[in-house]
Amino acid sequence: MPIAKNSFVRTTAVLIIIGALALLAIVGTNIWLVGQAQNYFNNVIQARDVRSAATDLRKSLQDMEAGQRGYLLTDDARYLEPYQASRSKIAAQYEALEKALIPYPQYHERFRDLVSALDQKIAEIETTISLYQDGRQAEAIGIVRTDRGKRLMDEANLIFDGIIEASDRRMVAGVEDQSAINSAMRWITILGGLVIVGVVGGAVWMALAYTRELINARLELESLNTDLEERVKERTQDLIQANEEVQRFAYIVTHDLRAPLVNIMGFTAELDETMKSIQAYVLADGEPLSEQEIEDARTAAAEDLPEAIGFIRSSTRKMDGLINAILKISREGRRPLKPEQIDLKALLEATAATVHHQVSETGGEVGIEVDVPEIVSDRLSLDQIFGNLLDNAVKYRAVDRPIEIRISARRELAGRVRIDVSDNGRGIPSQDYERVFDLFRRSGSQDQPGEGIGLAHVRTLVRGLGGDITLSSEVGQGTTFTIMLPTDVRVFMRRNGK
Repeated sequence: MPIAKNSFVRTTAVLIIIGALALLAIVGTNIWLVGQAQNYFNNVIQARDVRSAATDLRKSLQDMEAGQRGYLLTDDARYLEPYQASRSKIAAQYEALEKALIPYPQYHERFRDLVSALDQKIAEIETTISLYQDGRQAEAIGIVRTDRGKRLMDEANLIFDGIIEASDRRMVAGVEDQSAINSAMRWITILGGLVIVGVVGGAVWMALAYTRELINARLELESLNTDLEERVKERTQDLIQANEEVQRFAYIVTHDLRAPLVNIMGFTAELDETMKSIQAYVLADGEPLSEQEIEDARTAAAEDLPEAIGFIRSSTRKMDGLINAILKISREGRRPLKPEQIDLKALLEATAATVHHQVSETGGEVGIEVDVPEIVSDRLSLDQIFGNLLDNAVKYRAVDRPIEIRISARRELAGRVRIDVSDNGRGIPSQDYERVFDLFRRSGSQDQPGEGIGLAHVRTLVRGLGGDITLSSEVGQGTTFTIMLPTDVRVFMRRNGK
């Protein structure tokens, strides 16, 4: 279907709007997803900081406890080195953990419990070391054996475990959320890209289709301009041909109508002379007539008068037949065409069936070979065209051999179809090829009834369908009539305003 300019503009505008909206949606969605990804990333970082601060604080406390126990058991001052190193970090690690837990209000209470337990544990460690250094080893070991330090450490470890596990869960959730965001961004980008590719593809297709139609329209216009002069020449040639036909038709009509009219005029004059003899005999008024006058009157009444009337009657009949033939062709020329889909092979087979009996009586046959699809034409005109040609093939057969009729049809260039109707009849001399298509003109021996209007009628019908008919023949061998017709008579009708 052709693409109208307004439709092209509207469709292109819609595609551009869709592409712009898709691009805005992709950009907006990606910006939002990037923000979400950043939030999840920040959550992961915060959880990592909490976990790191809790782990560092617990490790320092464990190092302090290990140093305490090693010193109390071995009395080796070297064990106090890790204790002292960790003890110096505790305050900063408290602060780091407290700061890391700011985004998590639910852990603030737990942090205070943790600090309380750790303060008591650290105090217990410092007390035992101080007592041991003062020589009160038994008292120091006794404090350790009360398991109070262990209970405080267990309590702190529970809080540490809770904080660390919560941090781990939060980090895992953050990573999963980030993965989901990445997947969503990937799919949105893919889908958005497909939409944009579709929009661009649609726009490109529309542009190419519109451009192709513009190119085709330009080529068609150039073709029309190129063919215009040729069409003008063709129409001019058609007009010249039509004018020649009119002149030839006028000559034939006047000549053929004049002949019986001259006969009528001549025999009317003779009839007038004949009537003088009869009148002299009838109107004698008692005056005696000579033997010659009486004999002339009798001859006129018995012979001359019937002969003249017979010739006059014959001439008028001939004139009436000629006038009826002219009227028949005139009516056919004015009849409006009725285009319809026609199966040419079926139509030719039906027409051949009308002469099958005459052909089969001679031992002959009618062969039909059609290699064309359905055409659009006027069925009545085609029936009369092929009916006349087959009737002529039977009428003007060669008496010394069976009738053989061959009908073939094939497609030609420029939307036309060629139909050949061949017979093995008497043939037509080359000098009569054009003459046989004239009205009231016949070729060869006139031993068959007819008025010489059949082929004239056929050519009128063929040209009325936008085609032409020619013949080739060899005397004594047969004749081939070639008909060229448009495959769609509606094209011819539109060109000629029918």
